[in-house]
Amino acid sequence: MRGLIYKDITIFFKGIDKKLVLIAAGAIILLMVNSGVYAGLLASVMLAMTIGIQNIMSFASDEKASWKKYQLAMPVNAVSVVTSKYISVICTLAVSLAGSVLFNLLSSVAFRSFNITVWGVSTAASVIVPLLWTGICLPLTYWFGFHSAQTMGMIVVIPMFYFIKYFEDGVGFSAMTNSILSYVVVAGIAVVILFIISMIISMAGYNRKE
Repeated sequence: MRGLIYKDITIFFKGIDKKLVLIAAGAIILLMVNSGVYAGLLASVMLAMTIGIQNIMSFASDEKASWKKYQLAMPVNAVSVVTSKYISVICTLAVSLAGSVLFNLLSSVAFRSFNITVWGVSTAASVIVPLLWTGICLPLTYWFGFHSAQTMGMIVVIPMFYFIKYFEDGVGFSAMTNSILSYVVVAGIAVVILFIISMIISMAGYNRKE
């Protein structure tokens, strides 16, 4: 399985879409400049969205190449193939987490403000968003094709942008209580459960493919 994980991670990095990177970089810069003490949080969410999108795009490449035909000639089973993709997503979380730490550090230094709640929510978002994106879109890829997954991915973008806009407008944490971290913990547990269920559904979808 290590070879499959290496393959998926390699495809992730080699298949990075330059246009997606430019759009994400531009959006992150604008957020860092205009969002004040919440700049690190919003930039973290934007990077996490980008990681999620790139994961789905890299998985689509297997579908386009009719990967299963090659898999049938190799000593690997469907469980290994699907599990490797989910593990590769977990591996790419390192990029999202590192970016979140960097953005929050820059924000804290620039605005001379260290808010542990902002850091906590940023870290959680950098993990939750890619897992949520994959958990929703990867089963669609195996059951209905990558076009349906890409469409759903675009739909998922909408609430994420509303989340960003909510904080950018200055309402954000001023309208929330200190219990936000408890909500984040609940959301994290729910996403982990979704991720596991998603993997099971993906395996069923992969097995039915010819």
